Amino acid sequence: MLPRPNSKAVDRRARLGLPEVDTPRRPPPDRVSDFEEAWTDVTLQWARDAALRCIQCPAAPCVKACPVGNDIPYALWQLEHGRVEDAAEVFRATNSMPEICGRICPQAELCEGACVYTKQNRAPVPIGRLEAWVTEEAGTTGSGFPLSPAGPTGRRVAIVGAGPAGITAAERLALRGHSVTLFDAWPEAGGLLLYGIPRFKLSPDRVTGRVRRLGGLGIRRQYATRIGDDIGVDDLVSRGFDAVLLAVGAGIGRPLSTEGVALDGVHQATPFLVRTNTAADLLPPGMEPLDSVGERVAIIGGGDTAMDCVRTALRLGAREATVWYRRTEAEMPGNPRDRELAIQEGARLEWLASPLALKGDADGRVRTLELVRMELGQADASGRRWPSPVDGSAFEVSVDTVVLALGYLPDASFVSRIADLDTEPDGRIAVDPATGATSRPGVFAAGDSVLGPALVVDAVAHGIRASESIHAFLASGGSAAAR
Repeated sequence: MLPRPNSKAVDRRARLGLPEVDTPRRPPPDRVSDFEEAWTDVTLQWARDAALRCIQCPAAPCVKACPVGNDIPYALWQLEHGRVEDAAEVFRATNSMPEICGRICPQAELCEGACVYTKQNRAPVPIGRLEAWVTEEAGTTGSGFPLSPAGPTGRRVAIVGAGPAGITAAERLALRGHSVTLFDAWPEAGGLLLYGIPRFKLSPDRVTGRVRRLGGLGIRRQYATRIGDDIGVDDLVSRGFDAVLLAVGAGIGRPLSTEGVALDGVHQATPFLVRTNTAADLLPPGMEPLDSVGERVAIIGGGDTAMDCVRTALRLGAREATVWYRRTEAEMPGNPRDRELAIQEGARLEWLASPLALKGDADGRVRTLELVRMELGQADASGRRWPSPVDGSAFEVSVDTVVLALGYLPDASFVSRIADLDTEPDGRIAVDPATGATSRPGVFAAGDSVLGPALVVDAVAHGIRASESIHAFLASGGSAAAR
């Protein structure tokens, strides 16, 4: 691996004068014709040219903006010299799934948003695309991690939830020599990576390939098992697990309190995305694929999930796919890149409109969405201006399908069944912020069940922290049975 560059090795002024490098994507008409990923393949020369634009900032604002602290300048230094394996090793040293985070992280809000070029209103170094490319090009096994676990410690860990936080913690604990069993309610591991993110953003093959690594580390996997229903946390402890990690996410869709939400053709976002993007053999019993949405689809919401839903609707043949959001784009959460792609593909984004009611036909099928125009008033505690309805501005639009993408909540019914587990007022699991330890000895929590709906990379960071805390707990002789 090349040593870090010194100040004489980098002509920052010359690099700042280099031309921008476009990130290649498939044309919009091609993208909406299938569910394949939007990116196109790149070459080593493209990657080296893109990496060469990094001016190797001494302050490294991109590193500070990364939730897992990726050493981005050092990785790009390796890449610009053609050392793909070494660049991959740098990324994998801090991130257990860089090939995934490089695809789905909102880099504009994180590393790329902190890039010096962004501050100059120029295109940043395409860090996310480079991170994904080098780690895949270097091979799926991961040169930055040992390929076999340490000697067995004799300690057992149960991880509840096989999403990004759970997978990350499972891998790292197994590499420490602990015996790990991964439980999940879905038929396959991956969590939102497999059952929430559309195929055109993240191919399922990349997720299942990532999961296969767990079996190679001796991790036991028990899927289609809902902890709290089929097995309780007390049962896990009585079965001899020395520590338990709760990484169940925050997958309960926020409800819409209006007339007509029970009509046919009205979907919560997660079931909609699961049914339209997941192979039939990976669906849970009783959930059928959804391959038609009609001509007119309305999405209620404004975040990343809303963009996933509207882009999915277009791929299912919707002639009109519209996102209705009660504020303006300036207040809209989520990744601007996804909004740009959605608009390119034909989605309509309508601001300052909020749903009043859903109306159906004689067969109970949704046919009309009634909305009201909104205006923004004073800012609330979060700094966002609060929307209020405009008198006399109600109107109706015809719809065949409505998807509710209003955000997510923790599963309060799950945490309420665990004895001696403290929670926050909104249902999130309360933890020691430094360790992820809950109020119950030997039980830890990580990911969206603690954070609320957050980024995949935040869940990865939580999984890393949890693995370190659990290892320290076990190494000190701790046991979840000692209550």
